[in-house]
Parts: sequence; C-alpha cells; structure tokens
Amino acid sequence: MQCAIIAGGMGTRLRPIIGDHPKPMVPLLGVPLLERLIGLCRRFGILDLHLFLAYRPDVIQEYFGDGAAFGVRITYWIETEPLGTAGCMVRMLPALREDLLVLYGDVFVEMDLGRLIGFHQRLQPAATLVVHPNDHPHDSDLVEAQDDRVIAFHRKPHPEGAYYANLVNAGAYVLTPRLLHRIPVGRACDFGRDIFPEAVAAGEFLAAYNTPEYIKDIGTPERYREVERDLGNGKPQRCSLAQRRKAVFLDRDGTINVLVPLLCRTEDMQLYPGVAAAIRDLNHSDYLAIVITNQPQIARGMMTRDQLQTIHNKMETLLGYEGAKLDAIYYCPHHPDGGYPEEVRELKIRCRCRKPGTLLFELAAERFNIDLAASAMVGDSTRDLEAARSLGCRAVLVETGLNGSDIPTGSYPDFVAHDLRDAINCIIGLKS
Repeated sequence: MQCAIIAGGMGTRLRPIIGDHPKPMVPLLGVPLLERLIGLCRRFGILDLHLFLAYRPDVIQEYFGDGAAFGVRITYWIETEPLGTAGCMVRMLPALREDLLVLYGDVFVEMDLGRLIGFHQRLQPAATLVVHPNDHPHDSDLVEAQDDRVIAFHRKPHPEGAYYANLVNAGAYVLTPRLLHRIPVGRACDFGRDIFPEAVAAGEFLAAYNTPEYIKDIGTPERYREVERDLGNGKPQRCSLAQRRKAVFLDRDGTINVLVPLLCRTEDMQLYPGVAAAIRDLNHSDYLAIVITNQPQIARGMMTRDQLQTIHNKMETLLGYEGAKLDAIYYCPHHPDGGYPEEVRELKIRCRCRKPGTLLFELAAERFNIDLAASAMVGDSTRDLEAARSLGCRAVLVETGLNGSDIPTGSYPDFVAHDLRDAINCIIGLKS
C-alpha cells in the first residue's frame, strides 16, 4: 500500500511557533509533525509516499529529499492553485493501481495501521473512513454509521431537537482507485464535504473504522500544546491498539441515566447529576469508557432498534454538552421469556450477550485489545457484578438505580460507590 499525505497547509494560527514554515513542519518535541507521520508509515511497512504540497514546498523538499534518509521513497506533487483535499490528488490518479492510505499533514496520528488495513481488506469497501467520538458532538460535523457502513453525513449546525450518534471523521482514510476516480478534474473539492457524501448518495459502500486511538489536529496553539504535552507523557503510544488497553465497562440504566423501568421514550433519557463529569474524568485517563446494557424492550416489542439508537444518540449528546464521550455502546436485544403480546419471537432466546453473560464484553475486548484483568465493571445490579466476576474484572456497585437490591446475601462487590463519579474516582486512582 502507498500513502498520500496532504501537506499544503500554511498554518496561519501557528505563526508564533513555526514562523513562515509550512504547518506540517511544526515541531513536536523537536521532531516535525510530517516526520512523525512518515515514521508511522515506515513502522507498518508503507514505504511509497506521495506528499501534496502548496505553501513553501521548498522547505519540505529540502528537509526530506527523496526520502532515502528516512527509510521511504517520496514523490512530490505541488499545487499551483488550491484544489482542496481531494482535488489536489487528480494528477496522480492515472498511475494509481492499488489502495491508498491518506493522512493529513496537520493531524497527529498514532495508531495501529495494521488493524486499520486488515479491517479495510476484510470488508472490501470503496473507502474506509477512520472515525471516532469527540467531546463536542453537538457542534461537529457527524458521520452516521449502521454497523460498519457509513449511511449519512450530518453537517453542523444540527436541527433543534435532532439527536445523532457521536461519531466524527478523524481525518485518516484508506481509499480504493474506484473511489478516487470519483474526484472531478478541474475543480476544487474535498473528501469530507464532497466526495464521501456523493459516494454514499450513489450507493457506494464506505466503511466506518471506529477507533479510540490518538488522532488529533494541531491547527491551533492550544491543540498543538495539548498534543506536545501528551507526547511528553507517552499518551499516544498508550492509546494505540497495538498496546493492551484498560476499560471501565458501564451499565446504563440506573448507573448513567435515571432508572426508568423498561425505558422506551427518548424524553425519559436523563443523566444522573455528575455522570458527565465522571465520564469526562475517565476520558482523560488511560481507561476506555464502554457501555454494556441489556435492552429486552426490543424482544418484548416495546421499541425498535432505531428507537433505541435515538435514545443512545440523546445520551451521547447530553454527555457531549459537558465534554464527555463514550468509546462504544453494546446492547443485548434478547429476552429469554415468552408470552408478551407484541414480542419479537426470533429475539426470545437465551443468549450469551445478555448480562450476566459475557459475550458483549468479549467482543469489546477483542475489538479494543482490552486487558480484562486490569479493567472494571460499574453497575447497580447483580447481573453487572456477576458478569464482572466471570470476566475477572473488578466489580463496582453504585448506590443509584437498583442499588444492589437484587444482590443475594453473601455476594459482595469489590467496593461500593455512592454514584458513578465516586466509582470512577476510585477506579482511576487504583493501581492496575
């Protein structure tokens, strides 16, 4: 596979840091961002690089030369007029015969490219977009995905009262020649604004690769300083899926949101006070925040999967208002008992995904390379604690929701917390 790095930025807002140098040459702990991206490609065996330049291309060409000193082969493409993130690539298309990794020269990336490429090759879409949740979905352009398929794009500002899943374009892609040949000749266009929405509208399969790995733009002095600080303490490497991760698995009803028996209405989704602050603290730690919830209302015919998705969209939006995000949400739609008037018969089964079953935890552990023994489960009921025991996680009971009222005598959690914030403070303060 080859890689294209779009590196034409001027970096006006970073002038106090980089002077008149191009933005991709901004130093991160003394090493230019572009050099770090090239090093990432080299580590994963991607050695043929195409650099798309515009502002001060001489600075970049003089620094990297033909790439030999950096263990890669570099071809330069220089814009004489601004053509956008997609339009700038038109000239290289006639020679392209294979899939192409695309990175941006103002976005710091530390991720397991092997996992990304394996995902892309397994699904065989026209393009794979790297996506992730962020801490301000209410004022972000959002990607809507169904399973692993991109189905829509929602540009900000969002309609009042509309709730979308917290998923944004991270700025890294694997693109096939058939997707790249959608780029029109002779006019400016961007991947996110033009090419991807047009491809989805035409029925193309675009895949969404959702990852919690470290991908941040450095376009402002504040963001630049954050990335440099994180590099200094090793956070990007710890976030890579090449490393074993820790997670806090969160029950939903009675732990995150106010307990409403068999919650089915979007308006009934309300967070407990302090929950968003707790999850925000979790986001700033080395732990992933993953919801695992039983939703038997679907099997009972009380709500559809789409209705549940809207409820979860609202939950993510409410968290986002306070700068918090979830890395993933897993739910079980089954229920073992029959006899309900509107029940969905094919979902009335005994399964391994309904807590205290552990299938959803196992799927999350595989997807995110999670060390279960170093992780924890926080919930308000016996199902949560039993699942934690089966997995070897720490079991934490919160005194909200059911408050453990269904826990048999003699069965104890590892510790009891007043609420989710108390639980998170205890967990992230413990040695793993």
